[in-house]
Amino acid sequence: MKAATVARTLSAVLVFQLGIGAFLVLSDMQSGGFSLPGLSSPDAPRLAEPVRPGDQTRRFTPGRDRPAVRPARDPGDLPERLTLTFENRQYRLEGGIAPDDAPRIIDQITAADPQIDSLILQSPGGSVRDALAIGRHLRSMGIATQMLPGEYCFSACPYMLAGGTTRDIPDTASVGVHQHSFGENTLLPAFLAVEDIQRGQAEVMDYLDQMGIDPRVMRHGLATPADEIYILLPEELDRYGFTKKSDD
Repeated sequence: MKAATVARTLSAVLVFQLGIGAFLVLSDMQSGGFSLPGLSSPDAPRLAEPVRPGDQTRRFTPGRDRPAVRPARDPGDLPERLTLTFENRQYRLEGGIAPDDAPRIIDQITAADPQIDSLILQSPGGSVRDALAIGRHLRSMGIATQMLPGEYCFSACPYMLAGGTTRDIPDTASVGVHQHSFGENTLLPAFLAVEDIQRGQAEVMDYLDQMGIDPRVMRHGLATPADEIYILLPEELDRYGFTKKSDD
């Protein structure tokens, strides 16, 4: 991506952050981290309702809501923390992305025998920083990422997905984005919370650009409250580079 395009995207994000700052100064801080303010509509459809072009935002509560499509295999309740398994000659990485999961999972991926060539992902999301670290490691190891028909990768999970040297995403798989929390200290004053959000967004944009993903995909996430999810259509996954082969 050309530097000018990235610069324009970053400028748009920074303008958006000014509005965030005003909101935070006038509002109480959310407990558990400084997420972007949720402005969800009570009329937003539930995640179980089918997604159509122009109608892609759904209410989303991790652990409760799942896409309408039928999984290729019923995963049951996904683990609260990421779990790496080897079954039927396939490696799978499933579950919520908890803080500090990255070092544990990276060690397991590095030590895997047989060596991992391709990794199936399914996760409702979680810690952005851990997802970025795992995605960088997947790229450094030359590992491809994939999803199975009907399975899902939401919130921070697409950052792990982006780390694959190639990314195989069936049309019936569900990839979704929304606003993220980057803060770790809930007692910070509002202006420092905004700084933390800005640093986090800048890190994500830089990461996506390095992985060959168009950072403009973030506009869908920035516009979608944390209690909703924006489902990317197959043509959007192609447009933003998720389903195109990496040039690395």
